[in-house]
Amino acid sequence: MRAAGVPSVAGRAPARTCVFGNFMLAGASDVSTQVGRSFSGLRERLRDATSAAHRDLDAQLSAFDLTELSGYRRFLQASAGALLPLETALVEAGVSRAFPDWPERSRSAAILSDLERLGSAVPRLVSVPPLTGSGVVGTMYVLEGSRLGAKFLLKMVADSADPRICEAVAYLRHGTGRRLWQSFLAVLAIDERWDEDEAIEAARIAFAAFEQAADRS
Repeated sequence: MRAAGVPSVAGRAPARTCVFGNFMLAGASDVSTQVGRSFSGLRERLRDATSAAHRDLDAQLSAFDLTELSGYRRFLQASAGALLPLETALVEAGVSRAFPDWPERSRSAAILSDLERLGSAVPRLVSVPPLTGSGVVGTMYVLEGSRLGAKFLLKMVADSADPRICEAVAYLRHGTGRRLWQSFLAVLAIDERWDEDEAIEAARIAFAAFEQAADRS
């Protein structure tokens, strides 16, 4: 539910692959218009409004070395600290009304499974406010986007010599092979009820939640 720079590996500069960044360009050519309104425009405005928060989160998460157990555990704890309360807020706001496939999108169980595999306790959760209907789509923008960046982190994890890390990738692999980002964009393209200001505010809050959770890890 970002999405952040690829963690550095000792002895070399960190590669600038973004967990919460690559998704910003996803579907850039998918322009849908209804009644003269471009729904790609809403996506672009969400991107522009959260670009500063996105860069800040990239800088924070680039400190986590995913090839080392301690770094990977911290990354999962930071992600869970924000993901779990954000997904709870989505459920309480009725996310399944806009996204009937929500059970296939939720990653809470996956990240809890990974933490358990690594013998890590559930981290202290960030507090997030209740969501409005339009806030749901802003939050989903951040969470669904972060999923796209996960495939790049999997490449980093594959370089780890620690088998425990390679076995705890349910969170990073979640949704593989499914067009969840594209179907998220499709919801934007067929539904005109979103309040742009509320969506943007919720997206900013979601980024802030991940930043706060990263600070704690």
